[in-house]
Amino acid sequence: HLLGEQNQPELAIVFYKQAVNIYERIRNSNKALDNELQQSYVATVEDTYRNLADFLLQRGRIVEAQRVLDLLKVQELDDYLRGVQRNTTTQDGVAYWQIEETLLQLHREFLLARDELNLLQEINFSDLTPEQEQRLTELTDHQGELLDDFQDWVEHPEVVQTLNMLRTSTEGQNLEIEDYSTLQANLADLPQNTVLLYPLILENRLELVLVSPYAPPLRHPVEEVSATELNRTITEFGQSLKYARSDIKIHAQELYKWLIEPLEVDLKNMEAEMIIFAPDGPLRYVPLAALHDGEGWLIERFSFTHITAAALTNFDAKPQDNPRLLAAACSECDFEYQVAGQDFQFPPLPFADKEVSLLAEQMPNTDVLRTPDFTPEALRLRLGSYEILHLATHGAFVTGQPEESFIVFGDQSRLNLKEIEHQWTLPNADLMVLSACETALGSEHLGTGVEILGLGFQIQQAGAKAVLASLWSVSDGGTQVLMNAFYRAVALEKPKAEALQLAQQALLNEDGTVVGLPRGSLVPEGIPDEEENGLKHPHYWAPFILIGNGL
Repeated sequence: HLLGEQNQPELAIVFYKQAVNIYERIRNSNKALDNELQQSYVATVEDTYRNLADFLLQRGRIVEAQRVLDLLKVQELDDYLRGVQRNTTTQDGVAYWQIEETLLQLHREFLLARDELNLLQEINFSDLTPEQEQRLTELTDHQGELLDDFQDWVEHPEVVQTLNMLRTSTEGQNLEIEDYSTLQANLADLPQNTVLLYPLILENRLELVLVSPYAPPLRHPVEEVSATELNRTITEFGQSLKYARSDIKIHAQELYKWLIEPLEVDLKNMEAEMIIFAPDGPLRYVPLAALHDGEGWLIERFSFTHITAAALTNFDAKPQDNPRLLAAACSECDFEYQVAGQDFQFPPLPFADKEVSLLAEQMPNTDVLRTPDFTPEALRLRLGSYEILHLATHGAFVTGQPEESFIVFGDQSRLNLKEIEHQWTLPNADLMVLSACETALGSEHLGTGVEILGLGFQIQQAGAKAVLASLWSVSDGGTQVLMNAFYRAVALEKPKAEALQLAQQALLNEDGTVVGLPRGSLVPEGIPDEEENGLKHPHYWAPFILIGNGL
């Protein structure tokens, strides 16, 4: 960081890269550490990744910065879940330019020569061997070049010359072109015009990185927002979303101004229809669908899917035709738990049975599992037999200890992330739906949001291509309406992300015809009047986010 303050960003990047690669090697060897030490490790090194990404973005080296952001997200997941599989994009850390390697070699040579001189000078001259005396003479003759002060080393002519070459070679340029080309090709193959949005939260500003199929990556710094102000707005936005009668537009427009407005010209030029969102920190609690541009909600213009990192996402896996669906319901699940020092109290889900019954009516090849038969063992035995698994049951994302996030079953048992990792295999699953989950959204003590993507990632690791989950608890009846509309769109063979968009638009506009429902039949019989007349509010249609493959 001191090098940055001394206007030596290229040199700062070199040493930050070196630090990141050292941390990556350490991380690969510290799997045996307990969770507390793992989290301490994260807190120690996270700033190094963020500072490196910051310097790279400021120098226009956007693809390299995106690679660092991927590593940061993988690290965050791995530190909580452990054993996150690396691939060729993430397993080798960050790459060096050849000139950067030359700089590091120069630094090593200076340090070694200085240390050697110091060792020789500690020996009585009369005790030196002839070879040592000759070497001492050589090093003493060049003592002016053996600099014991780092600033002097930076100003050494050979270092200055190499830095100038580095500055000329890397200004606005990027490594990892092959990886970036693969990412662009994956985006180009998607059915909707798709862009990938990477935000980076820094102490005094927000950085936005936009990746598209046919253009270089774009960087948009947002100088007018600090991390503190952003967190405050996310908290207030979440508090508003939890109540169906609240006015959320003030916060929805403020977040839009920071996250999307700087990109509007580019999104228009790219004719973007879908945004893949790789959120940073508390932005994981933000449903982009519920942001407002002053004229309308973003769900009216874009479909969305969330990912952990581009390097961990299979963008082009196609869904299977004629999917088999397992619809499981836990309607009598008014249970209480204490997990990780937190109390969880869940109400019954009286509409869950009707929710799965409607699915069986509108989706062929559907089997139903209800309380009390909905148990971990009963589900585990069925996991490999279905392409879509719909769980109408409670789930909780546990802030601070994401590995303890859990799903509730009809026999009052629960499975957490670690148990899911070891017990679930989903070889054929295109989608798992968790229709009654709840996060810390709106809490004054927001976490990093890793628990949200952690659950999605763990289920993806078990084999599912995508997870549809809620960020906050919605009324049982409201969830049924949204799920009914979503599966109508799926039955029309719409991609998952577009199906969710159409279902959300159906509630927003109170018009089910967009998903093929007869006019006036969006809300099934039996839904309370209060909910039937209020489903336009984002409280009802915005909580669900798609994590993973959007096809």
